[in-house]
Amino acid sequence: MLAIRNNLMAANAARNLGVSYDNLAKSVERLSSGLRINSAKDDAAGLAVRELMRADIAVLQQGSRNAMDGISMLQTFEGAMGTMDEALIRMKQLAEQASTGSYSDAQRTIMDNEFDEMAAEINRIADSTAFNGNFLLNSSAMVSIVFGEATDKVDITGTDMRSSALSLTTASLTTAASAQDALATIADAITSKDTARAMFGYKMNRLESTISVINNQAENLLAAESRISDVDVATEMATMTRTQVLAQAGVSMLAQANAVPQMALSLLR
Repeated sequence: MLAIRNNLMAANAARNLGVSYDNLAKSVERLSSGLRINSAKDDAAGLAVRELMRADIAVLQQGSRNAMDGISMLQTFEGAMGTMDEALIRMKQLAEQASTGSYSDAQRTIMDNEFDEMAAEINRIADSTAFNGNFLLNSSAMVSIVFGEATDKVDITGTDMRSSALSLTTASLTTAASAQDALATIADAITSKDTARAMFGYKMNRLESTISVINNQAENLLAAESRISDVDVATEMATMTRTQVLAQAGVSMLAQANAVPQMALSLLR
């Protein structure tokens, strides 16, 4: 029917053009953001799953950083024990030197003074070495490196490496006999130091393995989150091109539909 009051063809063309423009806007939004899901209306279930995955990924990534901080802490204490090792070796050398009968008491006193200084330095290192307020060389305090749930952790127990704990304060080099006793004391101290240092070493190895596993888990979750949330650029670009053609055709047809009432006017002349 040829009418001038209601242009049904124009209304239909305008409605279809609006749909095409809405689809075009959605494609532009997805391509510009890189996300298939930009709001809950795009995919409510997919959005919920994605946000849960993002939370899990964030926890895993923080857990990896926690483990790396734990390694840094252990390296700090292990490095300090390396300095203690040098002091203990020098102390054992002095004890061996003082145990022979070819030195006078005055000379042994000099050796004993150096021995005491080395013991004082070990004590100072044990008391002053800290990492973010944690002291593991002057007590048996425990630090937990957490990288997930409450049970996902590595417990690190400190070792008292002060001179008193190693019985170094009672050792003396003033006589050959006491120097011989000091040799055994220092040997025990070195064993205690090596045990603690080895513990720090295998804890570091364990944390490195943990970091590798956590990073692998985070990578897999990132891939899963990407499949849910990220836009397929090739597919979306093809959709956008199709929508652009439809929009251009809609504009053209709307112009044609708006010209139809002019045909009715020609009958009224």
